[in-house]
Amino acid sequence: MKLIPLRLQMTVSFLLPCLSILVISCSSRGVVSTEAPVRVGFEEGLRAYEHGDYAVALKQFRPLAENGDADAQFHLGGMYFNGQGVPQSYNEALKWFRNSAEQGHARAQNNLGGMYNEGHGVPQDDEEATRWYRKAAEQGLGYAQYNLGFKYGRGEGVPRDYVLAHMWFSLAAKNGIQTAIKLRDAAAAFLTPAQIEDALRLAKEWKASKSQ
Repeated sequence: MKLIPLRLQMTVSFLLPCLSILVISCSSRGVVSTEAPVRVGFEEGLRAYEHGDYAVALKQFRPLAENGDADAQFHLGGMYFNGQGVPQSYNEALKWFRNSAEQGHARAQNNLGGMYNEGHGVPQDDEEATRWYRKAAEQGLGYAQYNLGFKYGRGEGVPRDYVLAHMWFSLAAKNGIQTAIKLRDAAAAFLTPAQIEDALRLAKEWKASKSQ
């Protein structure tokens, strides 16, 4: 996708495909794992999903999700979003993403924000999208920081603020979201040198606060 100035178009949602989320989740679940006996079958489900065996993945994830496991709820939501092993359903995806997000799962929070952003399974709502993006961004999820930067750049769900857009794009870039670099620089075009310094300071202070 060609990137153009913030004031003209900022429409990317970055509701991530389930496969990308699952690959990320292999190394970091996004929430503190529950006790091992409750999670029996989760790793088997994850391996099955990665090999395209959605029937086995569903068999393992569903009982865990119904028992309140946030990781399983997150993955089950992704399967419903993409129609993998189940009929495609935004309503079911929304339900499972919400259950997971309300337990603090950062990737589920980001995806729930994306559902509100796009109006999938729920009326489109910029304020709700921004609220959930922020929850995930505050946990350090780069994709959510990128999304929150978009919201500030367009003034959707929050007052337009290029300083904060620059800040969140900077943080997203530090988290490996390469496209955030161009958008950070695009935001800088609307700022004075002093405002850019403010944005960089805010990003630095945010990182410092999370390392304490």
